[in-house]
Amino acid sequence: MKHAKHTTKPTAAPELPSEVRPGQSIELLKELHILTRDGKLNQDSRRKLKQVYHLYNFIEPLLKDVRDEKPGVTLVDHGAGKSYLGFILYDLFFKGLDDGSHIYGIETREELVQKSTELAARLGFTGMSFLPLSVAESTTSSKLPPTIDIVTALHACNTATDDAIDFALKKKAKHMVLVPCCQAEVATVLRKNKGKDLGRSALTEIWRHPIHTREFGSQVTNVLRCLQLEAHGYQVTVTELVGWEHSMKNELIVATYKNLPRRRPTERLQEVMAELGLDEMKQRFYTPVTAD
Repeated sequence: MKHAKHTTKPTAAPELPSEVRPGQSIELLKELHILTRDGKLNQDSRRKLKQVYHLYNFIEPLLKDVRDEKPGVTLVDHGAGKSYLGFILYDLFFKGLDDGSHIYGIETREELVQKSTELAARLGFTGMSFLPLSVAESTTSSKLPPTIDIVTALHACNTATDDAIDFALKKKAKHMVLVPCCQAEVATVLRKNKGKDLGRSALTEIWRHPIHTREFGSQVTNVLRCLQLEAHGYQVTVTELVGWEHSMKNELIVATYKNLPRRRPTERLQEVMAELGLDEMKQRFYTPVTAD
C-alpha cells in the first residue's frame, strides 16, 4: 500500500507593518531599533518612524533638486549621533545610485562613528562615510570635499548649529536643513549686559527675568541665524516638525541658496544686534564683506 506523500508548505514571510515603505532595508530598521527582531513596531518605534518620514519629506525635494542639476549628491550630517537620519536617507534615496553620491556623518564620539562605519559596511551602503570630528574641525578637514550640496544638523547643541551654518557657507552648500537645539550663547551675553541695558529701553523688560532671558535668548538666536542666511543670499523657511511634540526643540529651518539681495537682511541683522546689545557677537553672525 502506497503512502501519500506529505509536502511541507513554505513558511510565508512575516507581513511587515504598513508604515514600512517598499524596498526599505528591514535589517537597517531592526539595527536602528525601529523594528523589533520579529519585524514589529511598538508605539515608541512607530512614533520614531513617523518623525523620520516627516523629516525625509522635507529633505527629499532638496535631494531631487540637486540631482536635477548634476549627477552625484553630497550631503553632510553634523552631530550625526547614531546616524539615524543618514542611514534612512541613504536607504530611501541614495541606495542604488551609481553617480558618486555620498553621505558624510560628522560625530565627535568615536565609538558611534565606529558602529556606524561597521553597520554601513554590513549593509553594503558604500556611499557613506563617518568622521570623528567636531563641526568646527570638519570645516577645514581634507577628508571632506571642497563643496557640499546639502548640510543637515539636527539638535546640534548650542553653537554647533552656528558652526554647521559656517561650514555650509564656506562649502557653498545649496541647501541647509537645521533643527536647532539648546542655545545659551546669546542668553549669556544678554545676561551679562542686562544691568546696563535695563534703563535704555522698555523692550529690555522682555528679558529682565532669568527664565525670560533664557527663552528670549533662544528665540533671538534663531532669528539672527535666519537673518545671517538671508544676508548670504539664501531663501529661508522656518516651520515646525509635526510629530515631534514631545520635544521643545522642534523648530525647523530650511535654507536654499537663491542669490537673493543681501543688503536689507544685513542691515536688519546689524540693527537687531545693536538694539539688543549683542554687537560683540558680530563675528558669530557674520555677513558678507559687501552687501548688494
